[in-house]
Amino acid sequence: MKKNGKRSGIQRYFCLDCQQSFSSNRRPQRLQQAIFNDYFYHRYTLDELAAKYHYSRQWIQEKIHTYQPHTKQRVPREVILVLDATFFGKRIDKFGLIIAKDVITLEPVSYHFITTESIKEYKRLRYDIEAQGFNIKAITIDGKRGLFRLFADIPIQMCHFHQQAILTRYLTKNPKLQASIDLKRICSHLGKVSAKRFSILLVCWHKRHETFLKVKTYNPDTNKWHYTHRRVRSAYRSLISNLPYLFTYKKYPELEIPNTTNHLDGGLFAPMKMLLKIHRGISIEMKKKLIMDYLENIGK
Repeated sequence: MKKNGKRSGIQRYFCLDCQQSFSSNRRPQRLQQAIFNDYFYHRYTLDELAAKYHYSRQWIQEKIHTYQPHTKQRVPREVILVLDATFFGKRIDKFGLIIAKDVITLEPVSYHFITTESIKEYKRLRYDIEAQGFNIKAITIDGKRGLFRLFADIPIQMCHFHQQAILTRYLTKNPKLQASIDLKRICSHLGKVSAKRFSILLVCWHKRHETFLKVKTYNPDTNKWHYTHRRVRSAYRSLISNLPYLFTYKKYPELEIPNTTNHLDGGLFAPMKMLLKIHRGISIEMKKKLIMDYLENIGK
């Protein structure tokens, strides 16, 4: 076999035995992927790509738009997962992604595009993961309502950052009430103390502020009484409800479960959103291709 010139920029070969001329089927695919990568990841313009690959601007544009990301074949195994969802652009666009990432290999195990973050989508995600043959040993989640029930048969770790964000939502960043200040201070110990110590701190806090929490206010418009400090009560209740899941990573140290979803929030979602921001003028379909290509080539 010997080289036999090029056709449309693709190397052709000639077989000396069968006297047939042919080209590698993978060469055009590799060329198209190289063009796609240069355009989206290396920020080449269409004119620069046309000059680099010696094709017309229209031909380059067609190759970019017809590119189809290659989906890797994943090997079934035991996995420790971080699960979360995110949305791109404006909320009104309803363009989001739900994903499960293996913290051992740092690769996505399963993902799909969504319009809303619902338990139905997480059910679909879990079904796909298990259908591929993966054995889920533990998960880290953001605490979305319904997820604890969906994964009740698996060790669940509640993300510490999301728990602190819940308290901030109820108590603000700079609370004025002493009960709120004390509760935020206790929450800041997450990851630094044991589950037993943290539970004791919560019990002591509740005893100290029990009278304050029971204060009620009368509403003459509705002729009803309601708790005066409802937001403080809600913040405390969120900690009590999530307490069984805040220290799972310490209960199973051999699994090395992460106590935050930062593998996704900062390690995946942030760079993807930055990439889409650079190419914010492209269509939804092209955005999906870019996201899929990015996820399928992590680590390369």
